[in-house]
Amino acid sequence: MKTSPPQAIDDPQVAIRLLNCILQISDTMNNTSHRSERKMDTILALILDYLGAEQGSIMVLERRKLVVCAATRSEIVGMKQPLEADLVASWVAREGEPLFIDDISKDKRFPMRGSGTYKKNSLLCVPIFHKKKVAGTINVSDKAGNRDLLKQDVQLLLHFSSIIIWGLVLEGLQAKLGKQRATLRKRNKELQHQQDLRRQLSGMLIHDLKTPLAEVVANLDILSYSIDEENKEFLEGAQIGCDRAVRMVSNLVSVDQIADGQQQLLKEEVKPADLMAEALSSIRAIARLKEITIVHNMGQEEALPILRLDRTLILRVFQNILANAVSYSSPHTKITAGIRLEGEQIIFMFVDEGPGIPAAMSETIFDKYARLSSQQDALVGTGMGLHFCRLAVELHKGRIWVEGSEGQGSCFFVELPL
Repeated sequence: MKTSPPQAIDDPQVAIRLLNCILQISDTMNNTSHRSERKMDTILALILDYLGAEQGSIMVLERRKLVVCAATRSEIVGMKQPLEADLVASWVAREGEPLFIDDISKDKRFPMRGSGTYKKNSLLCVPIFHKKKVAGTINVSDKAGNRDLLKQDVQLLLHFSSIIIWGLVLEGLQAKLGKQRATLRKRNKELQHQQDLRRQLSGMLIHDLKTPLAEVVANLDILSYSIDEENKEFLEGAQIGCDRAVRMVSNLVSVDQIADGQQQLLKEEVKPADLMAEALSSIRAIARLKEITIVHNMGQEEALPILRLDRTLILRVFQNILANAVSYSSPHTKITAGIRLEGEQIIFMFVDEGPGIPAAMSETIFDKYARLSSQQDALVGTGMGLHFCRLAVELHKGRIWVEGSEGQGSCFFVELPL
């Protein structure tokens, strides 16, 4: 006999009792303050009360063994029963069929006969299904009152089998979610520790670099007053290298500070034309070494409104863009810079005649450690320059982007609000 689904209940009073019991079981399952073991005990007690029985247990199938997860006799909770055993619950789990025994004293699958544990002879055991597979059993005995369990009680017990598996699945999901949360907390803690170590290491490296770099820059400045023309080119090369190293160190510091929300803007009033002129002046020596011409399209720049911004940060943004333009440009080309006013925004433009940027990289080049190519040009840097530019511009409520096509040069735009 294959297991049939629970039959409809015709008696309204019985249906109301069943619905009320199901609602109580649902409330128990959704109670997050109770532990899993206590929930299953409560569910078993509700089922036994509905059936009018005194003893019972709920068993779940784990690795071909039935494990008691709830029982009226607390001493058997946790006990395991092999699926292959010649016992009542094992037979039901194997066959997937409900079993009604009217006299356990005459059934060889029931070894407890004569022990005095059970008051009456009848017993019910029904399978619990999950995804068409047996996931456990519900066992009920000792009907209260003057009569024993009847075969029709099987149908009543089957009403609860799907509810039980719902509770078991819910508990399993909650346990899994708890483990995942614990793992996530552990990983977050490890990540935070690694970030702290990185900040400490970065801070030490930057501190150790700044002092010798400052000494080299100072000594090169002193040397520039006495060096002859024949060696002046070498001095300029050394100064350019130091300027680049100082800018890289400054980028590293600023990126960390902005990312951590610790960068404070020291705003001052600045003329856009003066800021552009200063940026171009700082890059002319590098451009001259590569025989690249710097063109400043002045236009009506002197009539542009004053900007309030962190002059040091934005100046470094322009310097990074120009240094990249020089790095990727061929000799005897030119870099053109200009400014225009559009509504409440001032836009700074930097146009080069380099290899251009593929459309697919127009956004990613501003990512951390992004590089346009793998060439080993000493001027190209570490891939932090444009990432710093984006962070610094966005900190000013502005935006930065690039236009152009591969093989036809690039135009970088920096838009800042008035």
